[in-house]
Amino acid sequence: MRAIWAYWGYLAAAALIVAWGRGAATGVILVLSLAVFAYAAFQTPVWCGAVNRGGGTYCRRNASGILMGCSLRQHRWQKIKLIVLRSKAGDVSRALFPTAKEKFGAFIALGGLASAAAAAVLPVFTG
Repeated sequence: MRAIWAYWGYLAAAALIVAWGRGAATGVILVLSLAVFAYAAFQTPVWCGAVNRGGGTYCRRNASGILMGCSLRQHRWQKIKLIVLRSKAGDVSRALFPTAKEKFGAFIALGGLASAAAAAVLPVFTG
C-alpha cells in the first residue's frame, strides 16, 4: 500500500485529463491541477541530482520531488538555489533533470501549472 501511495500524483494526472475531457467544473480542474503540480515538485520519488563536492558528479540518492534534494543538509535547497541564482543553463538542466524519470516529472509539473492557469483564465473569456 505504501508503494501505491508514493505514486498518487499519476492518478491525479489521469483524473485531470479525464476532467478536462468531460468538461468538469473549474474548481475541480483547478484543485487537480495544483495537486499534480505539488506532487511533481515536492513528492515524486526521484534521484537527488545535486552537485557533489568534487563538482563533476551528481548525487544519486533518493529524494522527494524534482525541486528538493536528498537528506544531506547541503543538498536540500541546492536545486532551488540553482534556479534562483545565476547559473549556466546546462548546469540547471543536468541538476534538475538527470534522468528520464525527472524529465517526466517536470513535464507533469509544467502540465499541472498550465492546466491551473487555463482553468483560472478560461472562464473569464468564455463567460
